[in-house]
Order: sequence, then structure tokens, then C-alpha cells
Amino acid sequence: MLLTEEHEAIRRTIKRFIGEEINPYVDEWEEAEIFPAHEVFRKMGDLGLLGLTKPVEFGGMGLDFSYAAVLAEALGEVDCAGIPMAIGVQTDMATPALAEHGSDELRREFLAPAIAGELVACIGVSEVGGGSDVAALKTAARSDGDDYIINGGKMWITNGTQADFCVALANTSEGAVHRNKSLIVVPMKTPGVTVARKIRKIGMNASDTAQIFFDDVRVPKRFRIGDEGKGFTYQMKQFQYERLWGALNIGGALLKIIDQTIDYTRTRLAFGRSILDNQWVHYKLAEFKTEVEALRSLSYRAVDIIVAGGDATELASMAKLKGGRLMREVTDGCLQFWGGMGYVWESPVSRAYRDGRLPSIGGGADEVMMQIIAKYMGTLPKSG
Repeated sequence: MLLTEEHEAIRRTIKRFIGEEINPYVDEWEEAEIFPAHEVFRKMGDLGLLGLTKPVEFGGMGLDFSYAAVLAEALGEVDCAGIPMAIGVQTDMATPALAEHGSDELRREFLAPAIAGELVACIGVSEVGGGSDVAALKTAARSDGDDYIINGGKMWITNGTQADFCVALANTSEGAVHRNKSLIVVPMKTPGVTVARKIRKIGMNASDTAQIFFDDVRVPKRFRIGDEGKGFTYQMKQFQYERLWGALNIGGALLKIIDQTIDYTRTRLAFGRSILDNQWVHYKLAEFKTEVEALRSLSYRAVDIIVAGGDATELASMAKLKGGRLMREVTDGCLQFWGGMGYVWESPVSRAYRDGRLPSIGGGADEVMMQIIAKYMGTLPKSG
């Protein structure tokens, strides 16, 4: 992937926005365990950052996925991982299927204000007792004339306490599990929608995460995205974007953590010399950076495939697997070099270490990524 001056201009805009509108407030939002999504998203919408790849007729910029990749990577400059994740949900996890398959009416009502930052979106796939096994979800949308009546619940919903609408995956028939699901836009103020609780986590604290219940929630069938029964297929494609977005964001975040560790170990003295002035330390940091650059190369190979209109599921799954593992390995190794300061709650490497445990779980666990990769290798049947 050869990035152009247009890509770099967007990167500069993102980094400037982070420096002025996000990082000065991250400590406050981490302490509060929530950030003002409507306020931040509206400012991003004004800059065009929430609709880089979305159709121009609905307020987007109509650019290819490489620009979303630059956004994901540049958001690694944020001083926590929770806020980038919340932004990624808005741009590349809850809205791709809506943008690609939604009716014009649905896109005017929900996509356009999401691009403008006027509405906050969330994606409802995971459920209590199951997240990675999407085919086994239990939430059901029963047909009733021109409406669906939805019952069930969703778990681990990023942006869930602040969202204006949820793109929910639900069973709309009794057929085969890969062909009986539909994606449906559910406005969060619809009667019967309940935000049961905000979930406390060991990391990603600035991002609100909710459990949601649907109790006889009636929505018009025109809120369905695309064809009935195609929701599983649409969601699998959204996962391709989500997982690659996560890997790209990890690459940017880890480069920052490595640089912060270099700066800290250069000034930290032990036994009359800096910690950095030890062969093990600077060799290990060199190894970490090499691994991160390998991840970035893998991720951008997948970006190239998507831009060309291909299926990047295999490489996106590899990048997601490698990114999650590197996030754990590199933050743990860097924390060690910070010594006691690495174990202090407010240190940047401590926060990265806590935040960094999620990527190997969320959006498809490592084991699911390996299963997908194995299927593409031919060692497992693709229907298995």
C-alpha cells in the first residue's frame, strides 16, 4: 500500500484533532469510565472523519478503505484504547452493512446523521453466554405484519449506554443458522429496549460497555438492512472490516508505546547508567518494533485486497490474531522496562497493558481466528 499526500493530510488532521480534543481529557474520561460520545463524534463529523468511506450522497467522502486504515492507525495516538474502539464501532463496525445494503430511506434516517456525528451507533451481535459463535445467537425478530417484534438481549455492547440506535443481528426465521438472520436497525428509545447495566472492565475504561435487553420491541420491517436472511453474511463482511481496523489501530498504538518506553528508559537510571543502555533492552525493543512493522505490512496487504474489491477475510483474520497477541506481548515487555512505574495505575504503559488484553477476545477470539485461517488453509472444511 503506497500512501499518498491525501492520506497523510487526513492523518495530520486526525492527529491534530486527537491532540486538541481527545488526549487533554483522556485521564478524566478514564476515571469517569465514559467519554462524551455525542460531543466528540459531532466534532469528528464536522471534520468529515466519520464518513471517509461512506457514500457522498449521505454525507460521506466516498473514499476507499485505505483512508479508513489511516484513520484506524492514527487513532493509536490516543492515550487510551477505549475511545478509538468506540470511534471504530461508529465508522467500521456498526455502519458498513447499513452503508452498503441499507435502503436510501434507511440511510437518510440513520447513516447520514451517524456520519455527521449527530447519532451514536452500536452493534448488537454478542449475547450472554456466547460472543464468538455468531450462528448460535438467540435474539429473535418475529414477523407481525409490516413490523418485527424483537425479543432477546445483547452483551458487551460498545457505546451501548449512549447509543441512539443499535444494528442488531436477530433470527428472523427458523431456517438454517447461516441463512435465518437479519440485521435490523433498532432505535434505542423504542419501547421495550432497556440498557440493563453499564459493565465495568479491567481496561478500555473510557469506553462505555452495556448489556441490552429487547422485550417485545416493535420496529418496522423497513428498518431491516438489505434482504431478510442475509444478516449473517452481511455481518461476516463487517467482521472483516472490524478485525482489520483493530489490527491497524494496534499497530499505531504499539509504535507509540515503544517510543514512550524508549524515552522513559533513556532517562531512568540504574547502577549508574540508563536502563536503555543495556543490550537486552534495546535489542528487545528493536525486536518489538520489527514485529509491529510486520503486523502493519500484513494489515496493509489486506487493505490492498479490500480496495481492489477482493475478500481479505484470511489476511484480516491473521492480522487480528497477530495484533491481539502482539498487544499483549509488547505491552507486557515494555511495562517490565518501566519497573515500578510500569505498575502504577496512571502510567501510559500500565493503561496500554490493561487495554491490550481485549483484542485477543473481542471481535472474535484468537481461537476463532485460527479456525478461520485453518479453513482457508484447507485443514478444516469451510462448512465446519
